[in-house]
Amino acid sequence: GKVQGTVRIISFVDEKYHDEVAQFKQGEILVTGMTRPQIAHLCHKALAIVTDEGGITSHASIISREFNIPCVVGTSNATKLLRTGDFVEVDAALGSVRKIK
Repeated sequence: GKVQGTVRIISFVDEKYHDEVAQFKQGEILVTGMTRPQIAHLCHKALAIVTDEGGITSHASIISREFNIPCVVGTSNATKLLRTGDFVEVDAALGSVRKIK
């Protein structure tokens, strides 16, 4: 599918990881290096998932199919190019993520 929404970066290596997780809101676009089972509850709240790493059998791909939400994996640089608060369009059919504002 294709959705538009606000980015929320979640970094497992950031010292503010717990704050980032606590601030995640229903309907935001989860952008992370790679999803892990510890944040499955965020995936359920997410409008879409975008990851730097992964492929069609990655955790993000599987969880997005289960929750029926768009997902783009293997971008290699989404966490570097996007920032929390950016408004983007995620098009899973094309495998693209585009900043709107």
